[in-house]
Amino acid sequence: MIPADVFYAGLHKVVPAAAGFITDPAGRVLLVKPNYRDHWGWPGGHVDEGESPEAACGRELREELGLTLPVGPLLVVNWVDPLDDRPFPLVHFLFDCGTLADGDGIVLQKEELDGFGFFTAEEADALMPSYLSARVRAAQTARTAGTVVYLAP
Repeated sequence: MIPADVFYAGLHKVVPAAAGFITDPAGRVLLVKPNYRDHWGWPGGHVDEGESPEAACGRELREELGLTLPVGPLLVVNWVDPLDDRPFPLVHFLFDCGTLADGDGIVLQKEELDGFGFFTAEEADALMPSYLSARVRAAQTARTAGTVVYLAP
């Protein structure tokens, strides 16, 4: 029998992340511009040790945007293969965090973010890699249908 610590140490590594799907009343999606990568993304981040994805989502929204929002239903689970700058696959959980009338009340985490904005899916296509812009459309579909969408590469 293989000891548990040896067995688990040899398993495949996956990076978990979570974010919030937030829209304005017109249905445009809130995206943030990190200062550590070239493209826009979701308000959110990595799941900490011992933390659930929904707890990570809420924590990241507080840290990055200064907002305490209800973390609603799971909308999208996205498996993302390793990238050149990330040697492990990522599993991303995107939660419905509601609608904001505008950006009032948002206080950006200056150490990580340079800006934010509300964008249509078409506008997001020009700001994000294709796997992230596909997540925009999947989240819109899931919210409307009241379901969860799984995206794979």
